[in-house]
Amino acid sequence: MAVDERGGSGGRTPGRTGVGESFRPFIPPEVELREMTVLPLLLGTLLGIVFGASSLYLVLKTGLTVSASIPVAVISITFFRLLARLGRRQATILENNIVQTAGSAGESIAFGFGATMPAILILGFDLEVASVMLVGVLGGLLGILMMIPMRRAMIVRQHGTLKFPEGTACAEVLKAGADEESLGVAARAGSADVSQAKIGARTIFVGFGIGLVYKSLMSALKMWKEIPERIFGKPLGGGSIAGEISPELLGVGYIIGPWISGLMIGGGILSYLVLIPAIRFFGGGLTEALPPGSEPISEMSPDEIRGAYILYIGAGSVAAAGIISMFRSLPTIWNGIHAGLSDLRGGNDRAGSGVERTDRDLSGRVVIGGIVLMVVLIIAFRALRMNLPGAVMIVLFGFLFVTVSARLTGEVGSSSNPISGMTVATLLLTCSIFVAVGWTSPPYYVTALFVGAIVCIAASNGGTIAQGLKTGHLVGATPRLQQISILLGSLASALALGPILIYLNQTGTVYVPVRESAAAILRASPAEMGKPERLIGPQAREDGRTYRAWVHRDGEGSARKYLVDEQGVPVWEVDPGINGAVADRPDGSKAQKFDAPKATLMSYIIKGILGHRLPWTLVLLGVMITLMLEAASVPSLAFAVGVYLPISTSTPIFVGGMLRWMVDRWMKKRLADRQMSPEQFAAESDKSPGVLMASGYIAGGAIAGIVIALLAGLFVDANRRIEEWSVANNPFFNGPQADLLSLLPFVAISIVLYLVGRGWLTGREPTV
Repeated sequence: MAVDERGGSGGRTPGRTGVGESFRPFIPPEVELREMTVLPLLLGTLLGIVFGASSLYLVLKTGLTVSASIPVAVISITFFRLLARLGRRQATILENNIVQTAGSAGESIAFGFGATMPAILILGFDLEVASVMLVGVLGGLLGILMMIPMRRAMIVRQHGTLKFPEGTACAEVLKAGADEESLGVAARAGSADVSQAKIGARTIFVGFGIGLVYKSLMSALKMWKEIPERIFGKPLGGGSIAGEISPELLGVGYIIGPWISGLMIGGGILSYLVLIPAIRFFGGGLTEALPPGSEPISEMSPDEIRGAYILYIGAGSVAAAGIISMFRSLPTIWNGIHAGLSDLRGGNDRAGSGVERTDRDLSGRVVIGGIVLMVVLIIAFRALRMNLPGAVMIVLFGFLFVTVSARLTGEVGSSSNPISGMTVATLLLTCSIFVAVGWTSPPYYVTALFVGAIVCIAASNGGTIAQGLKTGHLVGATPRLQQISILLGSLASALALGPILIYLNQTGTVYVPVRESAAAILRASPAEMGKPERLIGPQAREDGRTYRAWVHRDGEGSARKYLVDEQGVPVWEVDPGINGAVADRPDGSKAQKFDAPKATLMSYIIKGILGHRLPWTLVLLGVMITLMLEAASVPSLAFAVGVYLPISTSTPIFVGGMLRWMVDRWMKKRLADRQMSPEQFAAESDKSPGVLMASGYIAGGAIAGIVIALLAGLFVDANRRIEEWSVANNPFFNGPQADLLSLLPFVAISIVLYLVGRGWLTGREPTV
C-alpha cells in the first residue's frame, strides 16, 4: 500500500516525509539517564505476564484484545510514585519506558497463542505444553529480529508520516508522568515546555479516569449495551450498522485522524451495507445451506453471514493489500536492512559507541545469528515436523508480515491491526504449497498451523515493538535497550502463557459418557489407539482409570476425541474447554468454555485447503476488491482492514476521526494568520489537548477492559446475576429503546473530547 500522506491530522501535504533531522526527542541524545535498570525490567516482565494472561482470556472468549503498552506505562508511573513516597527514588521517564516496552510483549504473545493454537484441538490433536512454549519463543524472537533492521526505515525516516497512534499516545502518557529529573533535563535542552507537560498530565489523567469509569460501568456493571445495533428491513434487508461504543476505540480514531478512519469505515460499509444485503438478496430464497455456511442464508443474522462468507472476502482483501504493500515498501525496507546490517560489511556500526545514543540498535550480527539459531531450532524440534525448506518459509513469511504489521500499526494502530488476517494469508500460502508437494494428510494440518502460529506471533510482536520503538523515539530512549527488554519480556511471556493456555483448556474440559448404542458402532483398532490418558479436572474424582486416546475423523474432516478401553470401545467423549460444545458435566456443574473464534477460522482454512474445501471464490473476490482500489489510486490496506473487521469496531474509530477533523478545521482558522507550514500545523495538532485526552481514553478503557476480562473468569456467578438484573430492569440494556439510549453516554464522552480538543476545558491555546 502506498504511504498514507494524508493520515493523522487530515491536512497533510502528499509526499511529506516527516520532520526529519530537525526532530528533538524529549530526552536529548547527548544526555545519559538511568534506563534499563533491574527493577523496571523485572516489573515490566511481570506486568507482561499478567496482562498477557488476561489478554489470552479475552482473545479466547471474543477473538479481540487491546494494546497493553499504555496501561503498563500508567501502572509503572503509579508504582514508582508510590515507591517515591516511601523514600525510594522515582523512576526516570526512560525507566518507565523500559517497563512499558517489556510489559507490552505479553499481549502480543497472548494474541498469537489464542488466535492459532486452539485450532490444534479443533483439528483433533492434543495441545502439548512443550510445543506451545516453543512456538511462542520462536514467534516472539522472529518478530523482534525482523524489526531491528526495520527501525530506521519505519520509525525514523517516516516520523510524522506513520502515526503509530498507541505509541504516540504512550509517549504522551510517559511525558505527562515524567519525574522532576527528566522534566529538568528536557527543559534545559529546550525539547519540552515543562508547564505544558504538567497541563498535559492533568488532561491525560482526566481522560484516563473518564475511560476507566465509562468502561467499567458499561462492561462490568452492564449499565448500557456495549454494541448498539440497527438491522434494516427491506429494501436493504440484511444490512446493519453497529458500534462498539468504547472509549479506547474513540481515542484511537481521534489519534489516527479522518483519512485512515474514513477508509476503514468505507470497508465496513462495503461489508455490512453492500455485500451482506447482496448475499441475503440472492441467497435468501434458498432452503438449504450454501457452503461454506452451515444453515440457510434466510435464517442467518448479519454477523453470521459475515462469519460464513465475508471473513473469507476480507481475508483475501487483506492478504492482497499486504502483498502489494510489501512490494511498494521494498525500497524503504531495503534501505532499513542496509542501515541495520551495515556493520557486517564494515560500514557504520549502529550498535557502536560512535553512534548517537538514540540511534543504537542491536548489532546486525545478533540479527543474523538469531535467524540462523531459529532455523536450527525449528528443524531440531521434531514436534514441529519441519524441514529446512519449511524453516526458511517461516523466516520469509515472518519477514513479509512483520514488515506489513509494523507499517499497518503505524497507520491504524495496534487495536485495529488485522493480525488474524495476516495469519489467514500465511495459512493460505502455506497450505497451497503443501498441496503442491502432496502434504495433505492430517499430521500436516498441525505443521501448517505451526507455521501460521509462529508467523502470527511474529507479526503481532513486530507491531508491538514498532509501537514501543515509536514511543522510545519520541521520549529519547536507547533502541538497543528497548530491543533487549522486549526480547526478555517475550521469552518470559511465551514460557508462562503456554501452561496457562493448557490450564484454561483443561479446566473447561467435559467428559461425556458415550451411549451404549454409539459404543456398539464406534470401535478403535489397536493401530488407532494413542497414548494412555486419564480424566483431568473435576471429573477425575469419579473415574480414576487409565484409558487410551482415540481420534475419530469423519468424511468431512471433523474430528472427535474419545477415551477407549483396551478393546477399543469408547467410554468417554472428550469435549475440550476451548471450542467445546458441552458446558454441563454429568453431575450438573458448569464448565467454563471458550469459543476461540479466531482459532476456529484458522482450522477452517487448514481443513478447507488441505481437504480441498476452501471457498476460493470468496477469497478471490477480496483480492479483486483490493485490485480495484489500487487501480483507483485508493490506499487499499486500511480499507481492507475495514472489510475484515466488524463494522462495530470501525464505527467508533470513524467518530473519533471526525472529531479530529472538526477540531483541526477550527485550529486552521484560528492559526490562519501565522502562516504555518503543513509540517508545523501537523506537529501542533499532534500535541493538542485532544490528543492527550484521547490518549487517556485509550489507557483508561484498555486497563478496565483487561481487568474486567481477568475478573470475569473468577466471578462467573456474579457476572451472570448482574446481566440478569440488567436484562430484567435496565431500559438502557434491554429496553425497546436500549440501542438509542446506550448512545447517550458515548455522545457525552465524544462531546468532552471535542471540547478538550478546542481547549475549552483546559485553557490551553494552540501555539507554534
